[in-house]
Amino acid sequence: MLNPAGKRHKSNKDWLVEHVNDPYVQRAKQEGYRSRAAYKLIELDQKDRLLRTGGVIVDLGSAPGSWCQVAARKVGASGKIVAIDLLEMQGMNHVEFIQGDFSDEQILRQVEAALGGAKVDLVMSDMLPNMTGVTAIDSPRAIYLCELAAEFALAHLKPDGKFLTKAYQGPGYQEFFQQLKQQFKTVVSRKPDASRDRSAEIYLLASGLR
Repeated sequence: MLNPAGKRHKSNKDWLVEHVNDPYVQRAKQEGYRSRAAYKLIELDQKDRLLRTGGVIVDLGSAPGSWCQVAARKVGASGKIVAIDLLEMQGMNHVEFIQGDFSDEQILRQVEAALGGAKVDLVMSDMLPNMTGVTAIDSPRAIYLCELAAEFALAHLKPDGKFLTKAYQGPGYQEFFQQLKQQFKTVVSRKPDASRDRSAEIYLLASGLR
């Protein structure tokens, strides 16, 4: 019988093997993306046409930057991408990165200065908190981040703008979904192929401010 440390060690080893063998991880290395998450946004964009040339985008929780890579290739030099994360993110062309907590007033002012008064076409968030594996703890934390991101989106989107956020299917999820339906004209859920089947993550896309 394994002790708790042994269980964790085995779990970490299993995850590492799965990660190394993951086709999306391998593809990301081949195609120069910083993480496999790029393919989630690529698929969502193909389905819902989120990214367009010249678009104004805010990426909340942007590190390591794979979503910014995808977005930058689509919006081009005429677009604007402002990325924010608590963690450091390596720079890239056509992306202005701000390190900090977007819910902090000082950081929020920096974000708004970077936008230069422009309203936003798309606010996207791939944030999740550090997960414990306990749904009763993880889900409320994840939904809280969603609520912060939604609050930012409501304040900065164009009237026809879109808000894309990763959510966690657990306690609080349905309430957050209903909240979005009151704030936006259209709300749909998406589960990209690049999301692992066993993962409780799901993406919510809200369009058009009410």
